[in-house]
Amino acid sequence: MTYNDRIFGVLMIVLAVAYGWGTTQFPEPFGGTEAVGPDTFPRLLAVVLALSSLYMIVRPDPDNAWPWSRTGIELIVAVVVLILYAALLQPLGFIISTTLAVGTLCWRMGSAPVRAYVTGAISGVVVFLLFNFALDLALPLGLLSFLEVS
Repeated sequence: MTYNDRIFGVLMIVLAVAYGWGTTQFPEPFGGTEAVGPDTFPRLLAVVLALSSLYMIVRPDPDNAWPWSRTGIELIVAVVVLILYAALLQPLGFIISTTLAVGTLCWRMGSAPVRAYVTGAISGVVVFLLFNFALDLALPLGLLSFLEVS
């Protein structure tokens, strides 16, 4: 039955449109509009998601039974983790939220809990440093705002 891919594709197009619209709500950067601004990458993601979703609608997989076994449960856990990540990003900050999200996802994929959360912490710190110092894009510090250098 090819309806599963088509239903999922329609849901993902709705998500792509909502996500793309959300990028239009970003405030204009201080220096004025730029060719590449804070909305560029999210808009590209919205376009890729919309195109991928259209492909799923037009060319669904002929054998696409939904995985309602352990795999299905893990997919639901991953979606819940990502929703919580987005919700907690501002209050907890990027490093803590990323540590929790990456650590939980690594743990759910079979890594030992300590190794999973160490990987999450390293990922959070490295990406934070890259964005703040290499790309000069500020990410929220949240609970770690006392570390902010003025």
